[in-house]
Amino acid sequence: MTDVILVLNAGSSSFKFSLFAQAPGDLSLIARGQAEGLYTSPRFVVKDGQGEVVEDKAWGDEAPLGHEGALDYLLGFLRGRSDGYRLVGVGHRVVHGGLEYSRPARMTEAVLNALEKYIPLAPLHQPHNLAPIRMLMQRSPDLPQVACFDTAFHRTQPPVAQAFALPKSITDRGVVRYGFHGLSYEYIAAVLPQVDPQAAAGRAVVLHLGNGSSMCGMSAGRSMASTMGFTAVDGLPMGTRCGNLDPGVVLYLMDELKMDARAIEKLIYQESGLLGVSGISSDMRVLLASPEPSAKQAIDLYVYRIGRELGSLASALGGLDAMVFTAGIGENSAELRERVCRDAAWLGLDFDPEANQAGARRISRAGSRVGVFVVPTNEELMIARHTRAVLAAPAK
Repeated sequence: MTDVILVLNAGSSSFKFSLFAQAPGDLSLIARGQAEGLYTSPRFVVKDGQGEVVEDKAWGDEAPLGHEGALDYLLGFLRGRSDGYRLVGVGHRVVHGGLEYSRPARMTEAVLNALEKYIPLAPLHQPHNLAPIRMLMQRSPDLPQVACFDTAFHRTQPPVAQAFALPKSITDRGVVRYGFHGLSYEYIAAVLPQVDPQAAAGRAVVLHLGNGSSMCGMSAGRSMASTMGFTAVDGLPMGTRCGNLDPGVVLYLMDELKMDARAIEKLIYQESGLLGVSGISSDMRVLLASPEPSAKQAIDLYVYRIGRELGSLASALGGLDAMVFTAGIGENSAELRERVCRDAAWLGLDFDPEANQAGARRISRAGSRVGVFVVPTNEELMIARHTRAVLAAPAK
């Protein structure tokens, strides 16, 4: 029997999953998929490790599954294809670990209760991340589960990088800069030594550019500063999130437009960013192909904010040796990468447009003072690795 680890990443109306087989060396992906439209028109799709579809089931508009129904279907699917495999643990992406959890945690009732305290800090993510953990505790109490946190990687930042200029009584309640996308950054830090040892040992800014976008300044693979702060709406403009916003704007929305907290939450998380500025789409591919001036305006703002944050992070690091593009936009949009790199020439970056268009791993010229790389991220593999390590550790 081959031991396998299930990785779950649950959202508000969907969840993604991956199945990894344990081998003497690294882990091997044997299946991945997603369940989407859980409360409207559910669909369940699974592909094998080579990308071939092995299951594609839709329920239609009249049969909402919810998270519980979808999780039950996934477990049934796995049991039906369990020949030669034994499920030994489940790893979960959990957005918020607060200041308390700086490394992956084996789930118990006490740990789950502690993580629920962070729901007010990430109300759009944390409840959905934790829901399948509790469901599995009830259905399979003997199945080990491990929570891996998007905030944990950033706990190496110096205290001054995590602090707001607020009264201590508020700071002590946990109102600090946490940073997110940590599992992605941790994966990049783990593979960068194989890509370029000098970049990995030096000062690097990693650009996680996707529907959710952020940047992280690393020194020798450790987080020193990040664009996201107390919540995952801070920093860069994103697909539908506004990014950095003067707090006075929130007061204006309350006083002049009479918007309450929930209306403002919807505005800054779901109606802003690329979608809000363009009025067209949150998808960078759609905007790049659009002739509309508002699409160009959204892209220009996105690129400008990346350039501003790049300068800030280079300052925090005391210089810059490397840049790394990752995530959906960063990995796939040669046009966006070129615009960012052209604007960063002042840092000593000698951009190679031919290598960029060819999809090369290194997109800066050999003599460039700042090396620039494109490295695909793999948060699911990072979670699986953490889960395997926690399961192998002696029980406390």
